[in-house]
Amino acid sequence: MLPSANRALGYQSPNDRPVFATIGLRNQGWAITQKTFGFADFAALADVDSTVLGTYVEKTEQKQGKKPDACKDYREILDRKDVDAVMIATPDHWHTKIAVEAMVAGKDVYCEKPLTLTIDEGKLIEKVVKETGRVFQVGTMQRTECGRYFLQAIALVKHGRIGTVNKVTCGIGGMPASPVIPVAPVPEGLDWEFWLGPAPKVPYRALPEMREGYGGGVPLYSNAHYSFRNWHEYSGGKLTDWGAHHVDIACWAIGADGTGPGKVTPLEYTLACEYKDGHPVVHDRYNVATEFTIRASMPNNVEMIIASQGDNGILFEGTEGRFFVNRSRISGKPVEDLKDNPLPEGSLEEVYSGKISENHSANFIESMKSRKQPISDVWSHNRMLEICHLANIAMRLGRELNWDPAKREIVGDPEANSFLARESRKDYEIQM
Repeated sequence: MLPSANRALGYQSPNDRPVFATIGLRNQGWAITQKTFGFADFAALADVDSTVLGTYVEKTEQKQGKKPDACKDYREILDRKDVDAVMIATPDHWHTKIAVEAMVAGKDVYCEKPLTLTIDEGKLIEKVVKETGRVFQVGTMQRTECGRYFLQAIALVKHGRIGTVNKVTCGIGGMPASPVIPVAPVPEGLDWEFWLGPAPKVPYRALPEMREGYGGGVPLYSNAHYSFRNWHEYSGGKLTDWGAHHVDIACWAIGADGTGPGKVTPLEYTLACEYKDGHPVVHDRYNVATEFTIRASMPNNVEMIIASQGDNGILFEGTEGRFFVNRSRISGKPVEDLKDNPLPEGSLEEVYSGKISENHSANFIESMKSRKQPISDVWSHNRMLEICHLANIAMRLGRELNWDPAKREIVGDPEANSFLARESRKDYEIQM
């Protein structure tokens, strides 16, 4: 049994603001921190890149009027008794280690999606949440935000506005392949050894061309900042990036957020490099799938398609109609029919299981006060993310996988089951 939490609520009065810290600050780390300034005070920030850390310490001081402490090592934050919760936005391969150690240290956790690098990591996080009693929010903010389009989509399905659902298609986009990426000097300020952490020891790689737009200011092609999603060592490509959003909503809508598929079939796919026995044979270029069409056989004979082609969003199809939803719109005849036949009053609140929060951080903090799990809990997240992980395993091995959702293992395929977990590099094992 894990030790019990060493702090209770961390704050006793509704007028008290909880104390937070963010671990991993570039891009999404700063996005979720900014969302939370209205509800919490940030005592510390951590990042393995000193340039990034310095930038966001200064920005945080400007936002809240008080300078947070700066840490390279997240363990300094976990040792503090004044921090009630941590927000984790590191690359995916660090999520589980930091989240588990934070819960054992008595912190509530908000962790960016995808929550895990492997299926077995998800099982471990569930176990630790249960044993420590910590509140844990996953950053699948489509469950709360985005104009409530996704909540409306779920309500339409649950109120039978398209009849019996028989197919749902998640368009999540593809990943680009890369040229050969040479070994390069580590950028000034970046602790590359600590950035790798639990992942295998490899040299830093980058090309000189810089990325622009979202995630800009770093090399367009590298094995680190932003581009980490293109490497199975650190992430799972678009399947666990956008898939973690749209597959989540699809499973919630069809009532499969507590179970899983019967089988996962890679219909068409292209990997960014050559593979042998499920592993890339080269290490100087991206290795995730660039294009794909995956079929997951879901309960109640629902066919789920996850595709790199088509509009980004979710198409629900049933015996009596179809509609499409993404972050900017919800459209189709069932939506148009709402003008004359609206959903019953309280339908969205019914989906949300109560009052709808104004943003994902607000829901997390409300849950910290009530000590109930938030709208994006680890159990439903892991169930849908298993589909995405299985899709990647199926493509890496080049075959259909039969899945036992009760045992949470691949049926009759020891080689495929070996991909459900990964060994951490020495000195970076999870400390419990």
